[in-house]
Amino acid sequence: MDKDTRNAIERATQRIRRLLQEDFAEQLDGVFDVRLDGRVADEGGRHLTGRQLLLRDRIVATIEHKRRAGMKPADAVRDYVRDAAFTTLNRFAALKMLEPRGLVSQCISRGENSIGFAEFCGLAPALKTADGAGYRFYIERIFDELSTEVKVLFDRRDPASVLWPKKAIFDEMLEILNGDDLKAVWKEDETIGWIYQFFNSSEERRQMRDESAAPRNSRELAIRNQFFTPSYVVQFLTDNTLGRLWHKMRNGDTGLAKSCAYMVKTSDDGAEPSSSAKKDPRDLRILDPACGSGHFLLYCFALLLLIYEEAWNDETSPVPSATGRTLRQDYATLDDLKKAAPGLILQHNLHGVDIDPRCAQIAQLALWMRAQRAFMDTKISRGDRPIIRRANIVIAEPMPGDPKLVEDFSSSLRPAMIGDLFNEIVSEMRLAGEMGSLLPIERTLALSIDRARSAFNEEQSRTQKFLPGMTPMKRQGEFDLSGISNAAFFEEIEENIFSALKAFVSDAVNGKGTRRRLFADDAEQGIAFVELSGRKFDVVLMNPPFGVGSVVAKKVFDETYPKSKNDLYAAFVERGIGLLTDHGRLGAISSRTGFFQPSLQRWREEVILAKAPPVVVGDLEHFPTGKNRVGIPKTARVRFKLHAGEGGQHVWPGRFRLIFAKGW
Repeated sequence: MDKDTRNAIERATQRIRRLLQEDFAEQLDGVFDVRLDGRVADEGGRHLTGRQLLLRDRIVATIEHKRRAGMKPADAVRDYVRDAAFTTLNRFAALKMLEPRGLVSQCISRGENSIGFAEFCGLAPALKTADGAGYRFYIERIFDELSTEVKVLFDRRDPASVLWPKKAIFDEMLEILNGDDLKAVWKEDETIGWIYQFFNSSEERRQMRDESAAPRNSRELAIRNQFFTPSYVVQFLTDNTLGRLWHKMRNGDTGLAKSCAYMVKTSDDGAEPSSSAKKDPRDLRILDPACGSGHFLLYCFALLLLIYEEAWNDETSPVPSATGRTLRQDYATLDDLKKAAPGLILQHNLHGVDIDPRCAQIAQLALWMRAQRAFMDTKISRGDRPIIRRANIVIAEPMPGDPKLVEDFSSSLRPAMIGDLFNEIVSEMRLAGEMGSLLPIERTLALSIDRARSAFNEEQSRTQKFLPGMTPMKRQGEFDLSGISNAAFFEEIEENIFSALKAFVSDAVNGKGTRRRLFADDAEQGIAFVELSGRKFDVVLMNPPFGVGSVVAKKVFDETYPKSKNDLYAAFVERGIGLLTDHGRLGAISSRTGFFQPSLQRWREEVILAKAPPVVVGDLEHFPTGKNRVGIPKTARVRFKLHAGEGGQHVWPGRFRLIFAKGW
């Protein structure tokens, strides 16, 4: 995607953002009695209809939820307006991308004259109204249908979707999206990622840096480090981690080498790998700990399609831990496998974490569209495609801030020690939004898990002392915690807690439905984050944040990463290495500073060289000189100037592209 095209996306994104935010702010003030300065009327005015009163309750509950999470009143209102604008833009940009892929009928490219709406009106002619209400009804039906698979973006129960643009604003938004300067972008998978980056302007980032050297909160941390990773960088890092790992597992007998144009050949290409290194693809785990719009995961998806096919054709492919049966045993024909592979990849292989809640919208949409493209490439019709319901994208954010709801929910969990553990998770997640994947919650909760298991075993021991027939019956929701490891603990309880959360929401009365739903959404993300943090990964890929961390988390950050605390990217590399399996590989964009500055000497010596010496280094310029330079073998270096993208516009001076290995 050339510079002119990216500039066109940026202009359109910024124009639509301004239109929507101004419109939504006016609606909050003039219709729902919610002021931008944070003042919220106790009750809605008499001018509101019954439906508008219900919508107002959802808006006010959402703003209150943000306040309980620590936002100031004015910030909570402004954040709600941003969320609503971003969600609206993403939905209609998504429809523009789904149209040329044949995933929806033409619905917005010609506005109310779109083919899909004309056909819809053929069934109900009265929907063709001057005020656009019928067209809105049609679009919302599309959202409802898409929400069965891409719930996080299209679910109309999401409070961020309460507001709908006024007709003049709506028409102007469609005019921008349908402009001639954007015609070519909607077929490109990466368009949604550029929209994500350009939603926040360079002027906004500059103002943040002028006002404070360090990010003052999680939102600033996310925005300051929000850069879309160019494709050639993604390919270089992924080819030399996931591609190289599979190449080694198969002793070089793979067609992946042809697909991985950036894979660097090494002197041990013909070496026989250990038998324990070979894996069924369903056991390969890949993590992007700062995933943004999911660019790394999208390219991994493409390689994994080839990996699954090769494993199916391999009669010596091992049995996975996932099913206990080989791919050939689970899928009788290659066509059966191709039909299942997109869902398998999203369920088993790809994982992402980010502190920006908007990433859940963007990354999950991008992965769903990539799965649909795979179905299309293998000529699987829309009606025959399995429903894709799962993408392992987790938001790292504080868990529910309403103490009363936390108490009400935790007291309902059985056995009681699970409620105690839930309370501890809520407490430990308080800095999740500031530290993201750097929060080592699996370490801090290890003792809590052990205590919960011990308490359960003690309770079990007491019940075994009753006379036959007198043992108390287990209450509904109780389950066995004995005999399982810490890693398996959350896999055992996750579904139980999620079920309890659904019941907690469904039992809501007296207007508490929205509050409980927001509580449940945050709690689900928190539990998923804990479960993911306890796993090990074969590949970790990242374009991590750079510079200093959030002011709020500085003390904990410095204590947790004493060897890497001088720069966020160094801490992310250290954390990533710790999450690798014994034979795993890590690919990261990093800076030269870590390889010669005295302040990062411990990082070089005790983290990099001691635990994961670099195997491949792609350099955009030249290596620094000086006595503190890390000792990287010349064979591991790759001159990268020739692969700097179209016209060299993506060259980032001063940054390496690094591949770290562990255990080979």
